[in-house]
Amino acid sequence: MKLFPKDIKTLLKASLGEIPSDTVITNVRVVNVFTGEILPASVFIKDGYFAHVQYQHPETPDGQAETVVDGHGLYMVPGFIDAHVHIESSMLTPRNFARAVIPHGTTTVLTDPHEVGNVMGIPGVKYMHDSGADLPMRQLIDIPSCVPAVPGMEYSGADFQADEITALAGLERVAGLAEVMDFLAVMNGDERMLGILQAAREHGLYAQGHAPGVSGRGLSAYVTGGPYSDHEVSEAGEALEKYRSGMYLDACDSSMCHHVEAVWDGVKNSKYFDTLCLCTDDREAGDLLKLGHINDTARHLIRAGADPVTAIRSMTINTAREAKLERLGAIAPGYAADFNLLADLEELKPEQVWFGGELVAEQGHMVKEIEERTFPEEEINTMNVRELTEDDFTLKCPVQDGTVKINVVVYPSVDSSRTVLETMAFEVKDGKLILPEDFMYAAVVNRFGRDHICLAVIKGFGIDHGALASTVSHDSHNLTLVYDEPRNAAAAANALRECGGGMAAAEDGKVIELLELPICGLLSRLGPEETAAQAAKMKAADRKLGLKTENPLLRIAVLALPVIPEYKLSDMGIINVIRKEFVPLFAE
Repeated sequence: MKLFPKDIKTLLKASLGEIPSDTVITNVRVVNVFTGEILPASVFIKDGYFAHVQYQHPETPDGQAETVVDGHGLYMVPGFIDAHVHIESSMLTPRNFARAVIPHGTTTVLTDPHEVGNVMGIPGVKYMHDSGADLPMRQLIDIPSCVPAVPGMEYSGADFQADEITALAGLERVAGLAEVMDFLAVMNGDERMLGILQAAREHGLYAQGHAPGVSGRGLSAYVTGGPYSDHEVSEAGEALEKYRSGMYLDACDSSMCHHVEAVWDGVKNSKYFDTLCLCTDDREAGDLLKLGHINDTARHLIRAGADPVTAIRSMTINTAREAKLERLGAIAPGYAADFNLLADLEELKPEQVWFGGELVAEQGHMVKEIEERTFPEEEINTMNVRELTEDDFTLKCPVQDGTVKINVVVYPSVDSSRTVLETMAFEVKDGKLILPEDFMYAAVVNRFGRDHICLAVIKGFGIDHGALASTVSHDSHNLTLVYDEPRNAAAAANALRECGGGMAAAEDGKVIELLELPICGLLSRLGPEETAAQAAKMKAADRKLGLKTENPLLRIAVLALPVIPEYKLSDMGIINVIRKEFVPLFAE
């Protein structure tokens, strides 16, 4: 994607000093992301682009400008860019998301709307694109590449092939092909996936990667197939191998996973850091407001040992180059005039945020108004599921009394999303399975018109009683539940059916908390503060049911994500992620 001014001749004249610039920012210390220098400067802006950066004798600007802004000796850095984010994980609409992140210095995001895409298909992606228009930030769309995440293993609300990629490539702010999660399909030359990658290349789109744990010849095949970045790196050795393979590493710091330190440990002895980037992936509204956005990820990189300029480059010019965004990510002539003024390069809290040469936020608050707009897609109820009964959530055992062997999905750690499989014997009495402590039932209910319900047994999830239900369930966003008794599951599930989706907690057969997300079962109509407050209540309910993790809200969200090793659930059954095979509930 190329960013060029509408009137290049006018910008040329301003660069030469033949006509006044719109604005000159004086008395600043520019962080030059090309050289790593920090230099006093005066910076001229015309029509939303940098016209000239005056490093020589900056105290006396050598040109005219209609407006002179004293930078008061602050650091001037490029606007921050998030290499990979799902806006839907904030549970905010694109416009409310902008209100939350702009004050933290974020001026551009590469957003993958595959959450809404899985629910509504092409109209959903267009909704995320259109509702993110005319903002004092740049919300660029990476077209979802894996809808559903693994074909044949689950049913979502849409199915993207090469034709869908082509249809969406013409949208104004499309930049790339989003995370190619089906790494096995790429490595093995699956025709569907190769067609999707080819369609992206034909439209000049970069291909974003997702290949957790892939190494050796498998990694070589994956990179050869087209994707050249990864935000799923969680170990130092994996980081170094992928860095050596020429991949961009989008070190991730989400509300669920914190991998920045591990990535830095892997690459810190490298000579160059040109392909080190940062992303937030999935970050909740409360974390955005309290902790920050991509600037918070950069703070973690600095605390891990990176120098501040390296951290700044990792969320500016490096990311722009990864996404093939020309004229973005630097304070230099001809580049888009997105920048932040900072008092401290380690804390990275902007005093001012500028977008397109205009002040849009100051001292942590918006100064540029974001117009309220509504869209038809926000009124559609996507919960196409019948009323559910206790019987739907009752596991039917093959024996009335005795024992059965069950393939159990096990969480080795309450802080990890990775799962394994163990075959265990359980007592059956009067046809009812007797679950020991730390075991729960799980269910995935198709909510897109197919009467599919998968029941399973899981261990180590975290709750000790009651039920949790969620339509925030990456990436199909089917209705997913973890529960002790069918009555609790039915109560939570039907509450979400009635309100259009979201999250619910139940105990003693009654709903004790409900987080309503009526837009696609993913997004709230409320603003950032109100949404964060509702999410906080939901977290309290999670903890009441026994889930004591640092951030319990999205614990359930990846139980049905069949691209995260090793075993996951879908509306069709238990999945061996690596082999792409279904595993029976009852073992032989």
